[in-house]
Amino acid sequence: MDDKTKILVVDDDSGIGEMLKTLLEFYGFDVTVTEKPDEAEDLIQEKGVDLVMLDMLISGVNGTDVCMGIRENEKTKDVPVLMMSALHDAGPKCKAAGADDFMAKPFEMEDLIKKINHILEKKDAS
Repeated sequence: MDDKTKILVVDDDSGIGEMLKTLLEFYGFDVTVTEKPDEAEDLIQEKGVDLVMLDMLISGVNGTDVCMGIRENEKTKDVPVLMMSALHDAGPKCKAAGADDFMAKPFEMEDLIKKINHILEKKDAS
């Protein structure tokens, strides 16, 4: 069948990035982590990413700007983006920027996996 689903995690907290990588790989995903949001669009294309997990607050950069850049790029615009933040009012802002869905931090891993699978099922259905 086809290869593992590829997920790109963009988070400036290396501890969170590595934790997500370990946990997502346990669930069978192929995970790339970057702390550099300006690399996101290139990595999506290079790695053939199926889903981007993007932190809203990345040092010096607003994740919503990164999300809008992904949406405006012809080569990356169809890649689903799941944004994350600990800010209580971040969900609507993230969705307004083009995110497919939003996850409030901290979150339960089971909830995250359900959300990822739901996003990927919607992508496959379209």
